[in-house]
Amino acid sequence: MVSFIKVALQTIKVFIIFTGCTILFYYGIMWVSQEYQSYHRYDAPEGAALKVSSEVKDENPGWLNRLILFYLNGE
Repeated sequence: MVSFIKVALQTIKVFIIFTGCTILFYYGIMWVSQEYQSYHRYDAPEGAALKVSSEVKDENPGWLNRLILFYLNGE
């Protein structure tokens, strides 16, 4: 009977620790999500920003050039 009580107490203790860690993890994820919710990644850059893309816009690049570009970029 005493061993059953010890096993029951150990089970309850593990359950409480698991539940506490799960709640802590959940609120941690919610905090990180809330932090990045208001982060504006696509705003116009401030200061002396430079355009780094040197892609030449071609009116009609043709299917072969588009296929090569597809294989090079993997998109």
